[in-house]
Amino acid sequence: MATLNVGADGDGDGGDQQRPARGIGASVPSADTRAKTEGTFPYAADLWAEGLLWAAVLRSPHAHARIRSIDTSAAAEMPGVRAVITHADVPGAATHGRRIADRPVFAHDVVRHHGEPIAAVAADHPDTARLAAAAIAVEYELLDAVTDPEQSFGAAPLHPDGNLIRHIPLRYGDPEATGEVVVEGLYRIGRQDPAPIGAEAGLAVPRPDGGVEIYTASTDPHTDRDLAAACFGLDPDRVRVVVTGVPGATADREDPAFQLPLGLLALRTGCPVKLAATREESFLGHAHRHPTLLRYRHHADAEGRLVKVEAQILMDAGAYADASAESLAAAVAFACGPYVVPHAFVEGWAVRTNNPPSGHVRGEGAMQVCAAYEGQMDKLAAALGIDGAELRLRNALATGDLLPTGQTVTCPAPVAELLRSVRDFPLPSLPKDTPEEDWLLPGGPEGAGEPGAVRRGVGYGVGMVHMLGAEGADEVSTATVKVVGGAATVICAAVDTGQGFATLARQIVQEVLGIDEVTCAPVDTDQPPAGPSAHGRHTWVSGGAVERAAKMVRTQLLQPMAHKLGMSTELLQIQDGRITSYDGAFSLSVAEAIEGKELWATAQCRPHPTEPLDDHGQGDAFVGLAFCAIRAVVDVDIELGTVRVVELAVAQDVGRVLNPRQLEARIEAGVTQGVGAALTENLRSVAGLVRHPDLTGYALPTSLDAPAVRIVRLVEERDVVAPFGAKAASAVPVVTTPAAVASAVRAATGRPVNRIPIRPSAAVAVPNS
Repeated sequence: MATLNVGADGDGDGGDQQRPARGIGASVPSADTRAKTEGTFPYAADLWAEGLLWAAVLRSPHAHARIRSIDTSAAAEMPGVRAVITHADVPGAATHGRRIADRPVFAHDVVRHHGEPIAAVAADHPDTARLAAAAIAVEYELLDAVTDPEQSFGAAPLHPDGNLIRHIPLRYGDPEATGEVVVEGLYRIGRQDPAPIGAEAGLAVPRPDGGVEIYTASTDPHTDRDLAAACFGLDPDRVRVVVTGVPGATADREDPAFQLPLGLLALRTGCPVKLAATREESFLGHAHRHPTLLRYRHHADAEGRLVKVEAQILMDAGAYADASAESLAAAVAFACGPYVVPHAFVEGWAVRTNNPPSGHVRGEGAMQVCAAYEGQMDKLAAALGIDGAELRLRNALATGDLLPTGQTVTCPAPVAELLRSVRDFPLPSLPKDTPEEDWLLPGGPEGAGEPGAVRRGVGYGVGMVHMLGAEGADEVSTATVKVVGGAATVICAAVDTGQGFATLARQIVQEVLGIDEVTCAPVDTDQPPAGPSAHGRHTWVSGGAVERAAKMVRTQLLQPMAHKLGMSTELLQIQDGRITSYDGAFSLSVAEAIEGKELWATAQCRPHPTEPLDDHGQGDAFVGLAFCAIRAVVDVDIELGTVRVVELAVAQDVGRVLNPRQLEARIEAGVTQGVGAALTENLRSVAGLVRHPDLTGYALPTSLDAPAVRIVRLVEERDVVAPFGAKAASAVPVVTTPAAVASAVRAATGRPVNRIPIRPSAAVAVPNS
């Protein structure tokens, strides 16, 4: 096992000094860096086509209502309007969904959430399209909105499939087991929005064969193509999805309900149609993190070792299922955290409500339970009079231990090492060590509080996530590597959403073939599927497919030389741009060897299979796990309840560092997203109606809110079943950060802090605390 120690300034220099300058392990710049800095990166909002029409979507102003009538005549008669479509104009499947097809393309009898699409318009000018959409007359009969997920169980069905999406009862060990110390807690997690940098945009172009091409920033193009084809009533080969520049993604980047009207309008008008969502439409349409209610009871012995965990987890799915079943599985499976628990009994439910839709957001399921079980660990530490870090160390999970699902942890699980690393890292200096005028008070550089009301707290969070899909998901990916004219091209439908896959693919080919000039072909659905960009899967399965294809090309390149030299290809190596024999007698540059040759190979990568959780929540549901420990230091104004995160010390289990600076950036970004979830990000709604669906009402953390992030240790213990041994990097710090910040606020104030994001009232210290 190797560890990468990063300097105290967190700049990664401690690890870069011994790293190669190219290939795997090098800090190779991102493939799109130059285009983005020069402003030439082709974002979906920049698309254009001859004869372009503009689209607009009419969305419901209500959270729950019956549609009595839809009158489109006024819109259709407006000058410049080319088409108006409703549910009656959907030629194929009327419902869609990436996991469960329960969501209408257009609402026609009932609207189930604020912002649900009802109709769409294509016109020759964007203002005309918006005016026409507003001119569509819809008669509603308002219905009572079910917004409390606890009330969903007894409410009338909101959907033909009922209100319950999934129930998972986990049973592990002896239900009669008890501990000497018992603590209980009730926790609430808010609705975090992925808040992509650029709102959804796309262009649909009709094809001569009656099909359509959709240009958009999809993160899962083949799934989007298949559901679009079903709704359009077309064979999948007549629908092509082309991935344009993705302006960052921390979830399912595109709302399918956005793409479908676009394609339908292009097919109806026979013209290219463009749709660029407003920020409000983006907030209303795409999926958010599941708001979750969690009840916990922890049992421990007098030494602080966990005996039993009991939990109830209720996830608010919003109006439709989306990824709720998968999110619930992660929440239930990780409900006890990265700790050894001999007995566990967990009930998990995901239910429909009339709230905004929930779905895949980084660390779904895992983040919600992490905030709760770490709150419980703080309560246990206080009840036992044990240091919080020490209590966690006494219960730390390790390789070979069992999860409450009965699955053995076969991958590296250096939980104790991670926790010790952050615990032993030097604490930042106290404010009293600097002049008072230089203090950065909670609330910003010009904080309104008084220095005497500021208290410092130190807390811990330890989190875990699963990598790849779970419960039997087929995680296959296909890649082709071509070498022509001394340059290599990678063809793989893995979308680079900012996680750096395109850069990694270049590094892999450089490493295997010794070729410097490597590019990745644009992604579209004419290529074989590679699956969604989530759970670090492209580093694993798509990177693995690229590696296998590159090695096949390597064999094609070396075989004639090996045959001529009378040796096997294993006795030839490619290093520093040269091909040499084991004895040094033969040496040839790669450039000379590939001159005039055209070589190519296609390969697949498919991890070992998993299985669904059974009726007792048992099963080998996950391919691999990743872990992270964070120590948070916060300053809290105990009179105003404002919080400033001073420093986050991070130690992470990464398997292998493939690109040091890119990895550091991913961790810092994940931590910052976690700070937002901890303190500011909550898409609020009243009676199901979203309040302030914009970037002024939804408070994202800015550079002033970003704390000092100290990456104190990256543990490189390779997972032997993963290509390169690497693990997912960005989700686990998102999962862990809110729990660590909440723990530090508890330490500063003496308050329980049982709600994420943390409200100011929860950060006001109790008297004499």
